[in-house]
Amino acid sequence: MDNCLLFLLLLLMGRDGFSQECIKTGINSCDDCIRSGPYCEWCKQLDYIKKGEQEAVRCDTRAQLIARGCSEGEIVSPKNNETVVKDNPLSVTFEQQEPVQLRPQEIKLKVRPGLPTTFSVSFRRVEGYPVDLYYLMDLSYSMADDLQNVKELGQDLFAALKGITEHGQIGFGSFVDKTVLPFTNTNKEKLQKPCDNDEHQCQPAFGYRHVLSLTSKEAEFRTKVSQQYISGNLDSPEGSLDAMMQAAVCGDKIGWRNSSTRLIVLTTDAGFHMAGDGKLASILEPNDEQCHLENQLYVKSNEMDYPSVGQLATQLERNNIQPIFAVTKEVERVYTQLKKMIPKSEVGVLSADSRNVVDLIESAYRRLSSKVTLTHDNLPENVRVTYKPICKHGGPAGDTEGVCDNVAVREEIYFNVTVTADECMKETAFIIRPRGIKDTLKVTISTICECQCNDPVDNSHPYCNGTGQVICGTCRCNPGFVGQTCGCSIGDRDERALKASCQRDGGTICEGRGDCVCGRCVCHAMPGGANYYGEYCECDDEHCEKYQNQLCGGNGKCRCGECKCNAGYEGSACQCKKSDEQCRTDDNTVCFGRGVCKCNQCECNDGYQPPYCETCIGCPDSCQTKRKCIECLGFGTGPFAKNCTEACKSIFTHNMVSSFPQTKKTCQQKDSEGCWMRFKLEQQLGVDNYTAEILESRECPELPNIYAIIGGSIAGVALIGLLILLLIKGLIYMNDLKEFRKFESEKKKSKWAEADNPLFEKATTTVTNPTFTGE
Repeated sequence: MDNCLLFLLLLLMGRDGFSQECIKTGINSCDDCIRSGPYCEWCKQLDYIKKGEQEAVRCDTRAQLIARGCSEGEIVSPKNNETVVKDNPLSVTFEQQEPVQLRPQEIKLKVRPGLPTTFSVSFRRVEGYPVDLYYLMDLSYSMADDLQNVKELGQDLFAALKGITEHGQIGFGSFVDKTVLPFTNTNKEKLQKPCDNDEHQCQPAFGYRHVLSLTSKEAEFRTKVSQQYISGNLDSPEGSLDAMMQAAVCGDKIGWRNSSTRLIVLTTDAGFHMAGDGKLASILEPNDEQCHLENQLYVKSNEMDYPSVGQLATQLERNNIQPIFAVTKEVERVYTQLKKMIPKSEVGVLSADSRNVVDLIESAYRRLSSKVTLTHDNLPENVRVTYKPICKHGGPAGDTEGVCDNVAVREEIYFNVTVTADECMKETAFIIRPRGIKDTLKVTISTICECQCNDPVDNSHPYCNGTGQVICGTCRCNPGFVGQTCGCSIGDRDERALKASCQRDGGTICEGRGDCVCGRCVCHAMPGGANYYGEYCECDDEHCEKYQNQLCGGNGKCRCGECKCNAGYEGSACQCKKSDEQCRTDDNTVCFGRGVCKCNQCECNDGYQPPYCETCIGCPDSCQTKRKCIECLGFGTGPFAKNCTEACKSIFTHNMVSSFPQTKKTCQQKDSEGCWMRFKLEQQLGVDNYTAEILESRECPELPNIYAIIGGSIAGVALIGLLILLLIKGLIYMNDLKEFRKFESEKKKSKWAEADNPLFEKATTTVTNPTFTGE
């Protein structure tokens, strides 16, 4: 029965336990545990640890801890906490100097790393909220007729503003371009009168002039505007961004109020110069985004480059200014693209003479004011924010902003803001605010990275063998004692044996990253504050591969020198989104089954070649390696004939054919009987999988004629012997003939007399035979 109840409890807690993961790394205490992940909890129950287990076992999900026998009351799991510091009620109408449109105004969050916390923010548009409208007009020569109409539209502008709010102000400024070549003719006469000769009322060339600070006096506006005259320049683009930048940053001179909707209405019929164009006039100093108005003129116009669109967008947003681009049809497309880069801006098309400018401003203002965009400034590193709008015309949830459109005056809307701190951090703050509105919400955030276990102070706790104090279920030993339960006195053990147990494979003690205490490694802290960990302190979470200068590409966690990627990412540095689209072959297999798809590319087995692992250059020739199987499958002969099915599983289908098409590449191999086999192999999905087509007929050589071979051999030997004898006989005859001819030649050359031998000598002693009678 108890087991059944436990199972039901775990099933009910599945959402908080088994469905969530606790990644444990370097766990030595309760503090380490809660820093490891948002769903890691700590069991401080004294008898929870079994003999031989490390303290890291105490750290797991709630469901796992209960399953292992930890009482629910003994589980330590700090919860997120939010405290509203300032929560003034929302205003309905503008009856005070500082109306409240955003609630709350300040909140403090204490959160566990990785555990999201959500709070609600409300907003209500105040009726009659002040509006400051600064009319910024292009006074290049092409705007001559427009200027004349604007001089007559003062009454209509103020009437339209009164229809929006009782607290409206209008100012006026004008611009042309930098007064240097190639933007303006620098001839002295042309600088003084850049218009055509027949234009009598023409003011000298200038960059930007602030004409009238924001005022609620209609007469003053009409007087100042009526004193303006047209000017001129050379090229078509104008210095619009220069003028807008000065109008944004010179707040005290323009007269922007603290509590007001701030609008800049830019009217022009031309494009604009931007950062970098100043190089054409040898102006190399970047725009410094500072105010340089003296005597109503922008005095650094010819010394500083134009601002970039990014610089202008930043200053407009920082000063809560919303631009309205009132432009002619010819340049509408240009300013529509500019609108995409500047938040809270609108574009309207002017008529040829600007008579519709009042209606244009009124409609653009209503579009801007009815769209509420909640976003943040100065978001701390390792903090994430998402916004979910709760309103009739709300946009999707987003991590940079939340949008409610078509918001009426006095209508209250809400946003659910979710904040997550990814790791432990010091107390810091950031601002949440609606774009274009002064109201802000200050969010102060700090992290809970320490356990509060409320343990009694007892330095001789029995669980710690009377030599230590219990802290969150673990022992903090008194000096001179170490060990899990302080049962090891440093003087009781041989120092050499203790050190040997802290060495991995006879290497450095604790890998040089910790101290050997009573035969166990106590790891050091790294410069970043985290600890080395592992049995021999061999692990740390700060030395993994980086991608784009981020550890694990910002898409995973470093665990013991290896990246553990978040869901949907892979790669040694978690640099790739999981996908096998580029690894798919024409038959919809992945890498032909001869490799794995990593980072959307095939990593092939040895020998196989990318991109799809289709061919293997370094592999043995399949014609040769499958020869014996072809012989047994096709003809039932060869060394595999007796166990062909078992030995030749790699060829899972084979067909006998009478002929091959000419286009097919075939193998030709000799079988064990000396016959030529012809066959075709086609590799299938995987490494050693083939189908085979085998030609039915083999080409076997005819048996030789033994008698003919023997007879021919004998005859050949006899013929060769006879030829050798004849050759020897011929050589002897030729030699004898040569000697005889030599003898004959020497004989003819002899000069001897036939009766006289030159070598004969007569006897010097004559002996007479006494018996000789001479007869």
